Amino acid sequence: MDWFDADQYWLGRLLFKEGLAVIYLCAFLVAADQFRPLIGDGGMLPARRFLAGARWQRSPSIFHLHYSDRFFAGVAWTGAGLAAAAALGLLDLLPLPLCMLGWLLLWGLYLSIVNVGQLWYGFGWESLLLEVGLLAVFVGNAHTAPPLLTLLLLRWLLFRLEFGAGLIKIRGDPCWRNLTCLYYHHETQPMPGPLSWYFHHLPRPLHKMEVAGNHFTQLIVPFFLFVPQPVAGGAAAIMVVTQLWLVASGNFSWLNWLAIVLGLSVLPNGFWEFVLPVRAPSDLAPAPIWFAVVVVAVTIAVAALSYRPARNLFSSHQMMNASFDPWHLVNTYGAFGHVTKTRREIVLEGCRDEHPTADSEWLAYEFKGKPGDLRRRPRQFAPYHLRLDWLMWFVAISPGYGASWFGGLIGRLLDGDAALLKLLHHNPFPDAPPAVIRARMYRYRFTTRDEHRESGAWWARTLEAEFLPPMSRRGPP
Repeated sequence: MDWFDADQYWLGRLLFKEGLAVIYLCAFLVAADQFRPLIGDGGMLPARRFLAGARWQRSPSIFHLHYSDRFFAGVAWTGAGLAAAAALGLLDLLPLPLCMLGWLLLWGLYLSIVNVGQLWYGFGWESLLLEVGLLAVFVGNAHTAPPLLTLLLLRWLLFRLEFGAGLIKIRGDPCWRNLTCLYYHHETQPMPGPLSWYFHHLPRPLHKMEVAGNHFTQLIVPFFLFVPQPVAGGAAAIMVVTQLWLVASGNFSWLNWLAIVLGLSVLPNGFWEFVLPVRAPSDLAPAPIWFAVVVVAVTIAVAALSYRPARNLFSSHQMMNASFDPWHLVNTYGAFGHVTKTRREIVLEGCRDEHPTADSEWLAYEFKGKPGDLRRRPRQFAPYHLRLDWLMWFVAISPGYGASWFGGLIGRLLDGDAALLKLLHHNPFPDAPPAVIRARMYRYRFTTRDEHRESGAWWARTLEAEFLPPMSRRGPP
C-alpha cells in the first residue's frame, strides 16, 4: 500500500515522538510533585471527595477503581518512567503492537490524572497533550513506515491549534485588531519569564510587527500545511520559529512545546538530513494490514468527531479550549482572546501577633513563579507547570476563580502544612506558622529602564485594596 506509507517523514516522526515523550515526562513529574496539596487527601480540592460525586462516564479514570495518595503517586511515577523509556527510544524497539500499547498506557494514565484534577487541570494544554498523545499511538514504531493518514491528522490538529488561536484573537479584544496588544501582554501575562521585561520594553513599532506576524502565522500559514512539500514544511517551520519566540517571552507550560513537536512531524527527511548528522533508514517495513485498518478506522473517527470543533472555529460564539467529550479526543483551542491591560497580584502576608496593630510586622510568602518580591527577576519554568501560581493569577482577575480553594490555601498556611509550603519559593515562618494571615491586592508593573538601573528592581507596585482581612485559625482576630 504505497499510498499509506510515508517513508519520507521517518525522521520527523522520530523527533515528534521523542519530543512528546519528554513533555509527557514533564507532565507526570508535575503531577507527582504537586498533587498532595492540590488534590491529595489533605489537599485543597481532594480527588477522593470529587470521585465520590463523579460518574465514570463523565470523568473516566483509573481512580474510580481505587484512590489513595500512594496509588496516585504510583500512577504518576509509572507514567514518568514509561515516558522516560519512550524518550530514550526504548518503546520503538518493541514490536509494533507492544509499542502502541506503551503509548496507549501513557495516554490512559495521564487521562486518569486530568479527569480528577478539577480546576488545577483545567488548562487547554492538558486536552492538547491528551489529543496529541492519543494520535501518537498510531504513528508506528521505528521499524515501520510512518502512516500518511496519522501524519495528516497531526497536521489537522496543528491547524486547529493555530487557526483557533488566531480567530479567538481577531474576534476578541480590539487591541489584536489595532495591533497594540503587546503593549501590555508581556507585562500582564500569567507568568512572565526572565526575558519578559526586555520584551516589554521593545519599541512599540516592533510590538505591532509582532502582532501582525502572529496574525499571519495563525490565520494564513496554517492553510499551507495541506499543500505539497516543500510548502507544507515551510509553513511548519514558520510556526516552530513563532512558538520559540513565545517560549522566550514567557512561561506557558508545555503549550508551545506541543505545537513545536507537531510542527516537527511536518518536516520531511530531506530537511533533517540537511541540518542534522542523521540519515533515515532505507529498508523500512511497510505497514501491516491490521495496522492500516486500525489507522483508517481512527481517521474516520477523528473526521466524524471533528464536526463540532470545526463548527466552533467558524462560530461567532467561538469557545476557547473546549473538550466535547470526557476522553479529550478532538478539542478546540485558543488563548488570550482578551488581554488584561493592568497586572494585579494578590500578596499573602503573615504576622506572629494574634491581634496585629499598626506596629506589627507582616512578612510575605513568595511563590516560585508568581511575581512578588520587586527585586526578584522572573524565572524560567516552562515546560514545567506551576499550577497554584497560575490560578493565583486568575484569582487576582476575578475572585470567583478561588471560591472553592482559596480559603483552604489560607487555612493550610495557618497550619504550616509542609506539602503546601513545598509549592512556595519562600516561607517567612520556618519555625512556626503565623498567628494571622492577610491578602492584599497590588497593582504591579515592570519598572522603567531608569528605575531598574537605579534600584535593580524588576517590578514596581501600588497597593490597591485589602483582598482578605487578617484571618486566624478561628476567623478574624
